[in-house]
Amino acid sequence: MPYVQLIRAPNPGPMTLDGTNTWVITDEHEGALVVDPGPAIQTHLEAILAVCSPRLVTIVLTHRHLDHSEGAAMLAERAGCGVRAADPQLRIGPDGLDGGQLIRVGALSLEVFETAGHTSDSRSLLLSGPDGISRLITGDMVLGRGTTVITHPDGDLAAYFDSLDLLEGLVRTRNVAELLPGHGPIVADPLPWLSFYRDHRRERLGEIRAALAAGDRTASEIVARVYANVDRSVWPAAEQSVRAQLDYLREHD
Repeated sequence: MPYVQLIRAPNPGPMTLDGTNTWVITDEHEGALVVDPGPAIQTHLEAILAVCSPRLVTIVLTHRHLDHSEGAAMLAERAGCGVRAADPQLRIGPDGLDGGQLIRVGALSLEVFETAGHTSDSRSLLLSGPDGISRLITGDMVLGRGTTVITHPDGDLAAYFDSLDLLEGLVRTRNVAELLPGHGPIVADPLPWLSFYRDHRRERLGEIRAALAAGDRTASEIVARVYANVDRSVWPAAEQSVRAQLDYLREHD
């Protein structure tokens, strides 16, 4: 991918995996576009700027979480560019990030899709370039390893299932070759990975139904049962997903 570079932030952890993926997309004549500049770590921002040739044109945020957005304002000030985001509080300049918008930099384009679920403001971006290959930048909607969190109360499982359907449709109809996630490695087999994500959510719902049938009533009780073999450091995040799934079951069972 000569026009797409991954600059991984040095913020590894249970929730960020190897670190936040910053995607630098470059047209050699018009300049670079940065998706998710990540945390406000000076060395990381310097690494981003070093590959933005001949200049950084704009910054795009897939969602509001700080591990993706914290460095945006600092980077924008350094580069003298704007920040596009669904959340108005994160924007610098007049441009938002609404479904159907097309962002162009020279021969490159990013088509914006609203993919709520992980958060209410989550966006996925369909990248098209001169090689004729389509790629989907997914933020935390779909990761390159493991599964994502439905961040209750901002996240919503019904919306998440709808967004998975949307992404699968794009992969099928727009010949998407790869997913470029917010954390983890590039996904070279998008359809099986999206199916895994859907199946995982359905399996978790079944486990939560079983926990309720066994007498568990609170989200923390369910986490202790369903996530008993999972690292306890991710239990707080798991509890958010459980709360979102309980809301889903109340509305759909």
